[in-house]
Amino acid sequence: MRAILISTPGGPDALTLTTVPELPIGPRDIRIAVAAAGVNRADVAQRLGNYPAPAGAPEWPGLEVSGTVTEIGPEVTRFRTGDRVCALLAGGGYATEAVVHEDLVLPVPDSVDLIDAAALPETLATVWSNVFMSGAPIAGAGLRAGETLLVHGGSSGIGTTAIQLAHLAGARIAVTAGTSEKLEACRSLGADILINYREQDFVAELKAATEDQGADVILDMVGGAYAARNIAALATDGRIMVIANQSGEKTAFNPFFLMQKRGHYSGTTLRSRPHAEKAAIIAGLHEDAWGWVQSGRYRPIIDSRFSFEDAAAAHRRMESSEHIGKILLVP
Repeated sequence: MRAILISTPGGPDALTLTTVPELPIGPRDIRIAVAAAGVNRADVAQRLGNYPAPAGAPEWPGLEVSGTVTEIGPEVTRFRTGDRVCALLAGGGYATEAVVHEDLVLPVPDSVDLIDAAALPETLATVWSNVFMSGAPIAGAGLRAGETLLVHGGSSGIGTTAIQLAHLAGARIAVTAGTSEKLEACRSLGADILINYREQDFVAELKAATEDQGADVILDMVGGAYAARNIAALATDGRIMVIANQSGEKTAFNPFFLMQKRGHYSGTTLRSRPHAEKAAIIAGLHEDAWGWVQSGRYRPIIDSRFSFEDAAAAHRRMESSEHIGKILLVP
């Protein structure tokens, strides 16, 4: 099979398409002929040498794929060969085949393009576990109808996912983005409060739009100096969920102001979670939100598709931050 390896940590040109041995399959694993792989910031970090694959995962990047089941382990009960699926991976998505435990696999509805389905697993699981699942990672964190969600990076793959899910859940959505084009894309998906972070102070704008209440839940991918500003923008009993530190800056804030808000400040990653936790997230997503995917009320927003041979260009597109929605790699 073919896979995109990292020849040596560095720039996009470090991605090298080559031939590797077929992966073994376990009793409850399924083998997927990959139709597409999602590109994520974590892949860029891995390419740079800052986010190595966890133990047991293939050495090449890729946290999500879609495709067709070609082989199942002897104890698999939920899928059969020929099924259209998408899957959450700990790594190894940048390949023509992927092997994954059936607990981390979701069925792709006939209404969803199989290639576009590669944009579903990682973003949906990340948003679902951080914004909607009660008790994960903090008790009572689940966003409720009528509450306000602030999403930083609203036009990203994570952002476009969070907007749609929050809109379907009956929440009010505020977003930050850096251009009018990106903000318009967010508005079209259901965002109510549009903030250009290059020109406006998101704390002041959010408070003005919420009668000084602030956001009940903040989904933050920026980190750094946003920490203190997020607390200033937080509603009483609010929850801040940090899923990345794209700023690369150290985070510092006065905990007194968080205490005043009776707020929660939590950080988490999805990739490093134990299998049981990831399986619970996928099961909850399938039970409580997959109907929105099946009905078309939720749809993956695709920025661009690149061939495996153009993987370096896909990473350049990701690092430019010019994309709106997901970037996909297609074998």
